[in-house]
Amino acid sequence: MELIAQADETGLAASGLACLDRCVPLFGDGVDEQVLRPLWANLADGAAWDGALAGVRRTLAAEEGGAGPARPGGGEAAALARRMLAAAPPVRTAGALRTWADGCSAAALQVHRLLDATDEGVAPLVAAELRRQIRVLELLGGNAPGGGLRQVLDVSTEGRRVLRAVVSRRARSAP
Repeated sequence: MELIAQADETGLAASGLACLDRCVPLFGDGVDEQVLRPLWANLADGAAWDGALAGVRRTLAAEEGGAGPARPGGGEAAALARRMLAAAPPVRTAGALRTWADGCSAAALQVHRLLDATDEGVAPLVAAELRRQIRVLELLGGNAPGGGLRQVLDVSTEGRRVLRAVVSRRARSAP
């Protein structure tokens, strides 16, 4: 929470986007892993955020309507991921992005809680997600060496792969 409070507009947009990016496996089998690439590119080149966001929403709506069923493990976790996307502000202002980044952080942690329910303290999947969220904000806040969008994207990609593996494992073990 402290890091989100200190983040600038780009850091807030990247933080929310990274949380959403790690949850892409919950959007369904037919969804391209790079579906959020236009938004990442927007952060790098400053293109129109609202146009990139609208394009991503259209793509995901088309995939959701025409693709196969959502991945098992979806349910509530998939609904949280869809709400993260729906809540993304069309205009990149610090206030709107701060609210979105904060909401995405909480939603991503809840997604990981749902997928790694355990009776012992903090589940490993949740702890790893929290570390990734902190790392993203440190990279963009200048609190870590070599910080930048490329490193943030790498952290997010690693988290997406982990979540994809968890969702796949759940699908294989489902009756």
